[in-house]
Amino acid sequence: MNCPLVYILKHVPNEDAGTIKDYLKVQAIPFETVDLFDGQALPQDLSRVRAAVILGGPMNVYQEKEFPFLKEENIFIQQLMDKNIPILGVCLGAQLIAKATGAKVMKAAAEEIGWDTLQLTSEAAQDPLFSTIGAKTLKVLQWHGDTFELPKNAVHLAKSAMVPHQAYRLRNNIYGFQFHIEVNRAMVEDWFKSHTDLKQFLKEYDQYESKLKSITERFYEIFFKSASL
Repeated sequence: MNCPLVYILKHVPNEDAGTIKDYLKVQAIPFETVDLFDGQALPQDLSRVRAAVILGGPMNVYQEKEFPFLKEENIFIQQLMDKNIPILGVCLGAQLIAKATGAKVMKAAAEEIGWDTLQLTSEAAQDPLFSTIGAKTLKVLQWHGDTFELPKNAVHLAKSAMVPHQAYRLRNNIYGFQFHIEVNRAMVEDWFKSHTDLKQFLKEYDQYESKLKSITERFYEIFFKSASL
């Protein structure tokens, strides 16, 4: 009998799972990456899915004609929720989860690009992941122009000055992060290679790397435990 896997849904070649994948490898947790942009199919047998990680991408969630896999992905996310399978959505992934619940996704008041400090909500202090931070703020890397309504019954976990909906939890095992928790140095260098602030972004990453790793590893440990991994 095949062991259920963590499925990583990838929308573009250069937005990989970064430190999420590193964690899965170190913990010997079996996973499979689905390159949606390359026509790879989503799993049909949900008994094979232990958890799903939905990554970012530059497209809008409603561009289903340009990116047909988005329509299939929307159905897949709904099926995962029906089966109470844990889901972690990053950036576009958080927007796709929101869309699958019927919440609206729209243009944000302004683009957020680069390092930012989020304010954690009072609910975050009671959250299994965010309560481990031990602070009222969280430094994150941003790159997005869209935002979303909070899904119905979602717990609001973090906000920024320009975009109030930065993180949420649905039930006890579905998380949406508008920011990039998974980023590593190579990803920062690649994403911002043509940006005038590349050196500053890398400097901030280098200064923050140890603390970021400590935060994200606790997040990953708790999230994947919700999938009995």
